[in-house]
Amino acid sequence: MSESSAAAAAGSTAANRPDVERDPTSGLEPQAAVSAEMRRTAEEYAARDADAGEETRPRLDYPPYRSSLLRHPTKALVQVDPEGVELWAPCFGERDVDPLEADLTIQRGGEPVGERTVVTGRVVDGDGRPVRRQLVEIWQANAGGRYVHQRDQHPAALDPHFTGMGRCLTDEDGWYRFTTIKPGPYPWRNHHNAWRPAHIHFSLFGTDFTQRVVTQMYFPGDPLFALDPIYQSIVDPQARERLVATYDHDLTQHEWATGYRWDIVLTGAHRTPVETDTTEEGDA
Repeated sequence: MSESSAAAAAGSTAANRPDVERDPTSGLEPQAAVSAEMRRTAEEYAARDADAGEETRPRLDYPPYRSSLLRHPTKALVQVDPEGVELWAPCFGERDVDPLEADLTIQRGGEPVGERTVVTGRVVDGDGRPVRRQLVEIWQANAGGRYVHQRDQHPAALDPHFTGMGRCLTDEDGWYRFTTIKPGPYPWRNHHNAWRPAHIHFSLFGTDFTQRVVTQMYFPGDPLFALDPIYQSIVDPQARERLVATYDHDLTQHEWATGYRWDIVLTGAHRTPVETDTTEEGDA
């Protein structure tokens, strides 16, 4: 389910809660009600047993994220044959990914609108070893917070010079690098006046198509963090912080682009929180 369709589902889910007071203009619950639920969950998590450990993944059923009931699996996972999947899935290599695909500012024959920015970092395992030749894909909204997607009807302008999609392969030291436009926040109807913080979606493939993780990168200092149920569905504060990039002034280019660094850790205690995991056995 895309975020645009999730927004519609969220509105539908909220509408089925007759016990909650709604905004008279939108018919949706107020931010205060959702924030109160997030605060209670955070307090319960902070008071957990010390031996329980941290939660490094988003909660699948997180009530403040109204459509989460519709977005996570409710039945047992089905075993699949990973070799069978490989027969139908695409195969990527250096010859398949053009280096220009990592520059989202040159794909449509003109300059896109917005703040040009460079996003780079390393993909590593839990021991800090580089993950080489990793296919990294990104997709994002434009500077006005609008996706190139037929379900996205946010009344912001589409940018004819920006697709919001790119990909690259990590190098021998695990580095990826994209040049793009800083995305804007956008409304998503989870509740009244709900806005997603600016973010970039990341997808990473392993050695075959059945090994894939999907996550999101956020920008530092966003005032919407505390108000966003998707970001807050990772209830551990330290795990949430691992989704936030760092501004890097040495990466920033004079009169050209701001720079952000965001490393992705695939395993171990400091792994990057992800939305979905697929395993080598193909059982997830």
